[in-house]
Amino acid sequence: MKNKIMLITYADSFGKNLKELKKMVDTYFKREINGIHILPFFPSSGDRGFAPINYREVDPAFGTWEDIRALAADYELMFDFMINHLSRRSPEFLDFMEKHENSEYADMFLRFQKFWPGGEPTQEQVELLNKRKPCAPCEEIRFADGTTEKIWCTFDNEQMDLNLESETAWQFVEKTLRFLMAQGASMIRLDAFAFATKKLDTTCFFIEPEMWDMMKRVQGILDEKKVSMDATVSMDATVSMLPEIHDHYTVQQKIADHGYAVYDFVLPVMVLHTLYSASSRRLRHWLTICPKDQHTTLDTHDGLGTVDVEDLLSEEELQTVIDRTEEYGANFKWDYSRKALGGKRVYQINCSYYSAVGEDDDSYLLSRAIQFFTPGVPQVYYMGLLAGENDYELMERTQYDRNISRHNYTVEEIETLVQKPVVKRLCRLMQFRNAYPVFDGEMSLPETDDSRLCIVWSCQGLEARLDADLQEKTFAVTYLDKTGKTDKLSLEEDFNWNE
Repeated sequence: MKNKIMLITYADSFGKNLKELKKMVDTYFKREINGIHILPFFPSSGDRGFAPINYREVDPAFGTWEDIRALAADYELMFDFMINHLSRRSPEFLDFMEKHENSEYADMFLRFQKFWPGGEPTQEQVELLNKRKPCAPCEEIRFADGTTEKIWCTFDNEQMDLNLESETAWQFVEKTLRFLMAQGASMIRLDAFAFATKKLDTTCFFIEPEMWDMMKRVQGILDEKKVSMDATVSMDATVSMLPEIHDHYTVQQKIADHGYAVYDFVLPVMVLHTLYSASSRRLRHWLTICPKDQHTTLDTHDGLGTVDVEDLLSEEELQTVIDRTEEYGANFKWDYSRKALGGKRVYQINCSYYSAVGEDDDSYLLSRAIQFFTPGVPQVYYMGLLAGENDYELMERTQYDRNISRHNYTVEEIETLVQKPVVKRLCRLMQFRNAYPVFDGEMSLPETDDSRLCIVWSCQGLEARLDADLQEKTFAVTYLDKTGKTDKLSLEEDFNWNE
């Protein structure tokens, strides 16, 4: 994918459907957005799309495959594939419930009675698991023959884990990925992949070497040439894979060492620490060791990961970030695994990024400037694009904490919000990041005192420089123009590099 900015959005959050999504991006953000990560747009039974029922359909509430391919004709698209699980309301799982042992999908799902000796884990085995619930990760299913059985269920009770020791499951994976490639995907986000390999008496999370075998097999499928379903979509290239994992930063480094693109999930909390403390020391260290083939984020549909920055920030520094975001209205997602030291610990901070910086325009623009000067492809969440504030009404109405940062914008709201000064300035910063051709070059970090930050990118005689004052929350971007003279980026007018 091009090293230009990608929008992250639900199919019904930037306008009520895919047609309105395209209209809004075409109208207001054509120069600012190169790619779009459309969060799961398939029929789903839970977790806002992440419990897919059928990958071969677009949820009719969002539109059709024609709408997806229309987007693919103008923007690079990333689709999600949930390799760990499938909806309990999928045709495959419903067939399993109806026919039980006689179903052709009987070994496609991970069954407790066939995984654990004796059919149940011991308490010690449960405590060993990396899990997202305070109990054994299973759901008891009643079959048409009147029997019941526990099926592995790592996340929501609508999400039944796949058994990747089964060729039936792999046939499903292969057919689904090939289909998604044909619909115009430029990249596949491999959601929750670290939970997909299970092994007795382990954490059942990022198990080696099985994890590398699984990723190699998936990438092998994506390396096949795409077969277009529509002549308007160019299918000459293969498809990239972006594995999604929240864990210690060294895991991302290890994945990058194996040749895969990764997420920079360190950056969101690291930038908050930098702004809260007015110190660049920790951030500068991260910029010297972070992977280069990465996708950077400040905000996503999930929360701001805290596990990702452990040992990069001290416990006291991380707790300060947690406490400060709580003052700004955040809530938290908890980890119940053994590394939580027998209790629970904050795993993610749920808060819009604009609210996390105190809804201060200068701090927010500085945070984005830092992101855009960090190595990697920048991703901007749709609420972040509009400098969106915490949505307490949606959170309380739905009784779902994560919805604090999942507001659904109507076309009318977007048309109003694009006029906000902070949004206009952000757009000009985005225009510069997309148009000025140095960010595939070399980065350097000139020495400064801790209250300042300087990042320089250079490539083929051009140079861009970010100078930030962390105490004042101000910054300047300067660059060499086509004559070699230094110019300063203005956030009060559009950036036109080609003029």
